[in-house]
Amino acid sequence: MTELELKYGCNPNQKPARIFVEEGELPVTVLGGKPGYINFMDALNSWQLVREAKQATGLPAAASFKHVSPAGAALGLPLDDVLRRMYFVDDAIELTPIACAYARARGADRMSSYGDWAALSDVCDAATARLLQHEVSDGIIAPGYTDEALAILKGKKKGNYNVVQIDPAYEPPALERKQVFGVVFEQGHNTVTFGEEAFANMPTRNKTLTAEQKRDLTLCLITLKYTQSNSVCYASGGQVIGVGAGQQSRIHCTRLAGNKADLWQLRHHPKVLGLPFLPTLGRADRDNTVDLYLSDEESGDVLDEGKWQSRFTVCPEPFTSAEKRAYLDTVTGVCLGSDAFFPFGDNVERAHRSGVTAIVQPGGSIRDDNVIETCDKYGIAMAFNGLRLFHH
Repeated sequence: MTELELKYGCNPNQKPARIFVEEGELPVTVLGGKPGYINFMDALNSWQLVREAKQATGLPAAASFKHVSPAGAALGLPLDDVLRRMYFVDDAIELTPIACAYARARGADRMSSYGDWAALSDVCDAATARLLQHEVSDGIIAPGYTDEALAILKGKKKGNYNVVQIDPAYEPPALERKQVFGVVFEQGHNTVTFGEEAFANMPTRNKTLTAEQKRDLTLCLITLKYTQSNSVCYASGGQVIGVGAGQQSRIHCTRLAGNKADLWQLRHHPKVLGLPFLPTLGRADRDNTVDLYLSDEESGDVLDEGKWQSRFTVCPEPFTSAEKRAYLDTVTGVCLGSDAFFPFGDNVERAHRSGVTAIVQPGGSIRDDNVIETCDKYGIAMAFNGLRLFHH
């Protein structure tokens, strides 16, 4: 048995703490810092997500995790000028595919990604390390690091940044166990994968899914597989744009994820892209400022007299509720996945408001007919994949 002692468990009072395997060797090596219990929970869940996303799509993948759920996940597709501005990516930085994947993952929900755990499907290169260098992040897991990337990361947080390397060939045992209150739980490892069969059963009138929609729906399913349930995921353009995790009600998942997806869309608006930030305002403060500016209830916290001066060179014009709704009404082509069936059509109504045109979910509700009818009302294509994806 090999083990790694940890500083403490979920909380400082929970000692002793360690990770170990009963047979063989630990598949992880710590190259920098001293990762903790939750760090490794994030690391091992996020690694599975990015590994499976690359296997399913053939593209490099990255994830940004917080508290054992993804704030964002994405594929390594190029960034256009608008996304570079949204994600605070300097034009001078040359982005490799894996760097693009992380910029997208981090950019899905930058407020939630503050202090994230990063995961990469591919070797971390210098371009990706330079992105991380400027972000508030707890650590990273990847199958390898170039010498230049490792040097950059080891210089982060005064040498205390957590850098973990995982053996890409490692496969877990067929049975997994954990304890709760001294009781041992055992179950088979969730080995389900997603291919064309996930879209074979389409009960809606619209039965057409493009290759891009199937890619984004597959990304939704893989993301949901490693998100605390109940969960709903929105995706667009090869990246997750909103995750609703750990909610007791399905509609609350759909609303939470939809609200995050809407904020991502609104960040494309010229009013947001053109906010006149003070040059000295840091990234985290800019993220917080954008979040407040887009809030109907709290925009005054950054626009009122005596407040805007600490963030902007001039006071921006308000972004009214009517303007935001009009902009969101132009959004289309968004994909949505749910880790369990929709019990009512209200979930589809909420998804439609965020521009959703394709859905994948298990099906099996006694009200499936109402859900299908609501999809048909808006011309939404929906697949029943027959697989529940609870994760706890």
